[in-house]
Amino acid sequence: MRRVGFPFPFPLSPFTFYLLPLALTLSLAVKIFDSNQIREWDQYTIQHEPISSLNLMERAATACVNWIEENLTEPDRFLIFCGTGNNGGDGLAIGRMLAAKKKDVHLYTLDTKGSSDFNANVERAQIAKLPVTHILNSAAFPNSKKGDVIIDALFGTGLNRPVSGLAAELISHVNQQGQKIIAIDIPSGMFADQSSKDNLTVRADVTLSFQVPKPAFFMADQSDAVGRWFTLDIGLHPGFYASTPTRLEFTDAQDISKIIRPRHPFAHKGTYGHAALLAGSYGMMGAAILAARACLRSGAGKLTCHIPKSANTMMQIAVPEAILQIDEDELKISGFKPKSDYQGIGVGPGIGQFPQHRELLRGLFANRKRLVIDADALNVLASHQELVHEIPPQSILTPHPKEMERLFGASTGDFARMEQALQKAAALDVIIVLKGHFTFIAFPDGKGIFNSTGNAGMAKAGSGDVLTGLLTGLVARGYSTREAAVLGVYLHGLAGDLAKDEIGVEAMQASDIINHLPMAFLSLPETPIFR
Repeated sequence: MRRVGFPFPFPLSPFTFYLLPLALTLSLAVKIFDSNQIREWDQYTIQHEPISSLNLMERAATACVNWIEENLTEPDRFLIFCGTGNNGGDGLAIGRMLAAKKKDVHLYTLDTKGSSDFNANVERAQIAKLPVTHILNSAAFPNSKKGDVIIDALFGTGLNRPVSGLAAELISHVNQQGQKIIAIDIPSGMFADQSSKDNLTVRADVTLSFQVPKPAFFMADQSDAVGRWFTLDIGLHPGFYASTPTRLEFTDAQDISKIIRPRHPFAHKGTYGHAALLAGSYGMMGAAILAARACLRSGAGKLTCHIPKSANTMMQIAVPEAILQIDEDELKISGFKPKSDYQGIGVGPGIGQFPQHRELLRGLFANRKRLVIDADALNVLASHQELVHEIPPQSILTPHPKEMERLFGASTGDFARMEQALQKAAALDVIIVLKGHFTFIAFPDGKGIFNSTGNAGMAKAGSGDVLTGLLTGLVARGYSTREAAVLGVYLHGLAGDLAKDEIGVEAMQASDIINHLPMAFLSLPETPIFR
């Protein structure tokens, strides 16, 4: 599992999510719980393990201290800021455990009294002869020194309103210290499952999240506050995880191994489908070439590219494996009559926006074949909104945020855009692949999946064309559009990650993603003998 985060100068172990118990891997993906479900999971664990809430807090603190020991060789001085709820109790327990390991720990709380577990941890710190400073006004705010690490344990996932008063002043003070900050479970001031982009929050370098990631961690407009995030297994009861449905999930390699189908040894080119791509126009044939090359790397049996007449020689040389269907127009695609044997059709990369394209899309939609719709095809739809409700059911739309805005209207932030994608997917009976760092896939049944692969090197022109070709090929192979979306987005990002490992992020090109698709397929877990 890869997560590209903000630079963190301490030595870090490779980023891996905790491994779920075998019973939990039956889920389609890693579940993402909202704040209410997280609280319910705590209570379920307390009742069914059983374990006291105080001992569960000890378990969480131990996981944090273990991470700190494994990843930070220096420093020896920690400033730990604690609220008066359970997040503060976690911070107090972390401080006590670090002090027991001979670290220089300074504990600060926002008040003298709080929850019962907070109060118990204050007493335990005092028994351990660890001073606890109660901050009652801004004059008591401590200043750090170079090399200190600040641990934020002020507020957890239970926060339901923006911080104010002394707490807000303290968060501002912490952010101004210029030291590295580790947030416990979630940065203080941030909501777990709604937008906090206009709120005052701790701006963490690292966030140590308990058990599962929080929805906010997948939002670009929250990333400056979250920093790099890691999930720590604190032993919450697996029964709750297995029995509790969530609408949001997060892919991992094991999920993909459940989707991928091994090729039959007696297969022929007709076994794996005939894909069609409508792509390219004068000056934009690169998009068609990238999409075609990616489609061929998907494992589809055959590919036909419908292209302008002037691009014939170029495409024959660049993509010799593709069949070419030549449009009568010299410079653009003016029309298209789909053949009955096309199992997957992709439209949009580089086609431009011409008056003829309204009827081009109308004709494609009337054919009622499932489509992959991207780029200029989305922009044509945005200009002719009457066509939106004619999109064939279960088609895949792949907008980036600006295309999403042109198509469905502006959003106030990433959470609102996610909800918009879910709402539109349900209303139109389509799958929306909202491209970004954690590409979000919205399904008509109200479910959504964040993708776990990909990196900043893929933020280059042409990457979306590669995804369109890959998705089109997977649909042609016989994958459902739901399967194709999850598998294609994952493979696309994984190929980008493999390219990053080889050449870095700065000089990566879209063609490098295509070149690493074979390695991406090879990197998937082996398909089990018995499914």
